[in-house]
Amino acid sequence: MPRPLRAPGGRPSPRTADALVAGVVLLVVAVWTLVSAQYTSEPALRTALGWVLILTGCGALYFRRRQPVAVAVTTLLACVVYYPLSAQDGPLMIAFALALYTTAAEGHFAAAVALAAVTLLAVGFGEIRQQPGHRQIDDTSLAMLAGWLISLVAVGRAQRTRTAYLHEVEQRALAAEREQEARARQSATEERLRIAREVHDVLGHSISLINVQSGAALHRLGKKPAPEAGLATATEALEAVKATSKDALRELRATLGVLRRADEATPTTPSSGLALLDDLATRARSAGLDVRTHTTGTPVPLPPPVDLAAYRIVQESLTNVTRHAGARTVTVTLDWGADAVRLRIADDGEGAPEGRPLGSGIRGMAERARAFGGELTARNDDGGFLVDARLPLTTPAAPTGTTTSAEPAGSAPPTDPTASERDPR
Repeated sequence: MPRPLRAPGGRPSPRTADALVAGVVLLVVAVWTLVSAQYTSEPALRTALGWVLILTGCGALYFRRRQPVAVAVTTLLACVVYYPLSAQDGPLMIAFALALYTTAAEGHFAAAVALAAVTLLAVGFGEIRQQPGHRQIDDTSLAMLAGWLISLVAVGRAQRTRTAYLHEVEQRALAAEREQEARARQSATEERLRIAREVHDVLGHSISLINVQSGAALHRLGKKPAPEAGLATATEALEAVKATSKDALRELRATLGVLRRADEATPTTPSSGLALLDDLATRARSAGLDVRTHTTGTPVPLPPPVDLAAYRIVQESLTNVTRHAGARTVTVTLDWGADAVRLRIADDGEGAPEGRPLGSGIRGMAERARAFGGELTARNDDGGFLVDARLPLTTPAAPTGTTTSAEPAGSAPPTDPTASERDPR
């Protein structure tokens, strides 16, 4: 496949640039040599050999960035043979100067210094061996040659440093851009997890109650009661289902409100909290549970995220009891302390099988508590099951780059949205 003549951005490709540089140097050396040939004469064989050396030295510049040391050695050897041989003395030294600079600029600093030192020593040694009055380069010119070689190496070294600095700046900019993109993806993932957790809690609780309520009504209707009693049973079940579904829709609408348009205001309070605990207990009673609530201490306003987490812990616990415990009575106790509120949800059901791991519902509640610096335990207790959670009254400072929603960022939803059970009964 042919190589592109231009690099991205409209600049010539490196190989095209090298070919242009080699061509320009060859043109300058050739013109200078042709002009010098008008004033000097030499055998045709020497002239032909001189042009071969010129073509070799200038042509080698095409490979100066791929093989900088080899090209510098080639141009130096071409100069070593050319100047004693040719009487025209064309500026072939330009090719060596450019190759020496490229060697230093490409990072071969030691090789560039060695070539410069060898060149200076060779020229100086050759001039010392000349007879008095036959020297081609005097001491002043020799000093200028030394300064010229040192300058070439120094400028090449400076260019190398500048290139490395620009490369590092570019890499840092790319790294910062990648980090920003990663943070954006992380924030989006955390928000999706938050929504998934909220939807799971809302739907899991409400659908469980609807299932129990409708199941109980069908069971009573299956006994073929009197028409009046059957109508009353159906009416009661439908009213309970309506109330439960209405609450579920309200919470679901508030949860999905984060997907609002950008110009809509963000809610400052959660859709649910401990203030709605009585409504939550009423819905659970409609499913046949005897829910009793007790409060000790002095209630204080909770930060919205903590308030929502406390509500969800109670909601998930009641959902588990409704679906799996086989319990008749549930006691919800709120103990308000000086620096934390303690939630205890105890039932008189069957308890969890010994030795079985806790399910995703319990793990989700524990993650909610830990996200705010609290703790949660779940265990069999007095023949039933007990969920004991402690939540601090203040919200810990969120780390930089995390989301600030009503749900603790990063809490993963259950792998199966239907598996909210407190494991397996």
